[in-house]
Amino acid sequence: MGLPDTSPVPKKDWMGMDYIPVYEGEDEDSGSVKVSTAKIQRAGVRSEPAEMRRLVRPIRAPGIAKPDERTLLSISLRADSFIEKLYANETGRHVKAGEPLFRIYSPDMVKVQVDYRISTSATGNRDEKGALQRLQNLQLPQAVMDELRRTREPVISFDWPSPVSGVVMKKQAVEGMMMRAGEELMMLADLASIWVIADVPEQDIGQIRIGSTAKVTFRAFPNEVFDGRVNFVLHELEMATRTAKVRIEVDNPEYRIKHEMFADVEIDAGEGEPARTAVPISALIDSGNRQVVIIDRGEGRFEPRSVKVGLRGEGYVEIVEGVEAGENVVVAANFLIDAESNLKAALSGFTADTPKDAQQPGAAIERTP
Repeated sequence: MGLPDTSPVPKKDWMGMDYIPVYEGEDEDSGSVKVSTAKIQRAGVRSEPAEMRRLVRPIRAPGIAKPDERTLLSISLRADSFIEKLYANETGRHVKAGEPLFRIYSPDMVKVQVDYRISTSATGNRDEKGALQRLQNLQLPQAVMDELRRTREPVISFDWPSPVSGVVMKKQAVEGMMMRAGEELMMLADLASIWVIADVPEQDIGQIRIGSTAKVTFRAFPNEVFDGRVNFVLHELEMATRTAKVRIEVDNPEYRIKHEMFADVEIDAGEGEPARTAVPISALIDSGNRQVVIIDRGEGRFEPRSVKVGLRGEGYVEIVEGVEAGENVVVAANFLIDAESNLKAALSGFTADTPKDAQQPGAAIERTP
């Protein structure tokens, strides 16, 4: 251990260590460090240009499949009726719009048909508008209305068609029973589109936007990825888990996705955002209170530069301040160059009081262990 020593010619110290060469003019750019080509090759130093790019920030969360509530439809009647025949007689059955669900007889519906016939007859009071409104209030099928207009005879029993295509989710109706007005006979849902409800952690919820794309993988189909899109973020968090419910709409044309299936969700939080100046995350040297990247200025000269960082995503980090797009940054072996820079700064501090003429061109400085 000792003070730094200089020599006008290359030499070794008493421990056999080479003196560090210092050349005339090298101190003109004190902010950079020069590394020999041989050392660059041995260390595997590699540089890449900073570029403008959109940072993809995937947010991963567990989810569960649910029916699309917008497609749920409760089938009920507006008058007391008897179920003469039940066609959709099992839960899970798929029905098409217009397909008959059941056949009914309803005294009240027959009565309004008789009223309509009387109102349109030559001897009636011709209150056709009021009788027609009563028929519409009971939502009689269009086929029954057409038959009544054509024959002027009431239809005693008739088939009730499905208003939509879907799957029977619930079924309370039983053949032969009487259903009161307003009682639910069955529940239909269109499963061509389903919801996946993802539990997103509180710290990530601010990055999710309505319309963001999502990739969904179900445990039942581990090798398939289903595309979806975020269409709603619920307004409250789960108190116990501190997660928010994010609703993702996924197409299900073949009805393969079943309700309550577990899913793994990946949401692209950076979609639609502008391009940013970014460098590979390996280029950043982060000491906790200081972030540095090494600029490759060519010909073995490198410049450590303090930067201000922003968002991170998929192996890249945004540089808010300190680096411009197109500048080459070191992405491999940058810690070696940073160490060389720190060593140079330390040696400059040791020799700050040395007279200028003491360092001749080609002089060497002893590396103090």
